[in-house]
Amino acid sequence: MVVHRKKKILKKRGSRTCGYGSHKKHRGGGSRGGRGKSGRFKHKKSWVYRYQPDYYGKRGFKIPPKAKKEVKAITLREIDVLAKKLNKTEINLSELGYDKVLSTGNLTQALTIKAKKIVEKAKQKIENVGGKAIENV
Repeated sequence: MVVHRKKKILKKRGSRTCGYGSHKKHRGGGSRGGRGKSGRFKHKKSWVYRYQPDYYGKRGFKIPPKAKKEVKAITLREIDVLAKKLNKTEINLSELGYDKVLSTGNLTQALTIKAKKIVEKAKQKIENVGGKAIENV
């Protein structure tokens, strides 16, 4: 099936320029305000409002991404400093707002540490000093 488009020239056939002045005046995409969908947000906006009213704006629903829970961690070095400040031998890190114990650093005293998650290497370091590592879920 052949697409039938409206011709640029309907009247003045036989005249040299068909009412457009110079030869070059009616050539190219500039005479129609750009090719294709160009100008839809500028000079062709009123045309779009009239003939394609759903062209602008958003449609549908996007499922928002799930927010990942941030895990707050603390190192053995920080726990050692914290224990000296608080002057305690038993520390519950869940009450202090920490979720995980990391193995960076060393302990200088035997401590009983309670946390939601304790790394395996950190457990070994705590027990080597003579302390206890308790995971409470």
